[in-house]
Amino acid sequence: MATPQQIPVVDLTVHHKATGVSDRLALGFTKTLRFFADTFFAKRYGHRAIVLETVAAVPGMVGATLTHLRCLRNMCDDNGWIRTLMEEAENERMHLMTFIQIAKPTLFERWVVLGVQWVFYLAFFVLYLVSARTAHRVVGYFEEEAVISYTHYLAEIDEGRSPNVPAPEIARHYWKMPDDATLRDVVLVVRADEAHHRDVNHGFSDELAGKPTARKVSPYPEHADELA
Repeated sequence: MATPQQIPVVDLTVHHKATGVSDRLALGFTKTLRFFADTFFAKRYGHRAIVLETVAAVPGMVGATLTHLRCLRNMCDDNGWIRTLMEEAENERMHLMTFIQIAKPTLFERWVVLGVQWVFYLAFFVLYLVSARTAHRVVGYFEEEAVISYTHYLAEIDEGRSPNVPAPEIARHYWKMPDDATLRDVVLVVRADEAHHRDVNHGFSDELAGKPTARKVSPYPEHADELA
């Protein structure tokens, strides 16, 4: 059960220093999208989460699909990449389903989600084919920004500018949270998930670049049974 005492500690200082053209392109792309997100949503963090979590659920599925096909072609083992990426995609989808219950997206925002998702899916698919290393670095930087955004969201809640409403039932079930869990608890576990995805994808990018890396395990291993 994801009680406040069991939520993994998040290192807010983690930032992968961009080295080389691939990393700089990934960071520049991420900062550009961050600028548009800040401009469009400002401090409407619940609505920001709906759009961004729709996008965030794409890379794991794309990476898992293309890794699966590559392993079939080469008749080789995936070393756990496919399951990890599928779990990431499912986890991000659950973030979206949770924030839909909290923020209640407008019809316009649903149209934005539709357009952004298709554009991003096609762009990320091509990027992964061209350079999986860069694609995973993009996701790593995306998740760094997600950790920052959810940290700001926590500040809004703690300072009373966003209501600390009860956690939706779907969130309590997925993260095995107590019945009295609140939005603040949800944001804490979501931020921990994003930090995990950040570390995993930076690790995948390093691995593809031939750098030593330690594989991160899920902070909520019980979710693996739900995907079996």
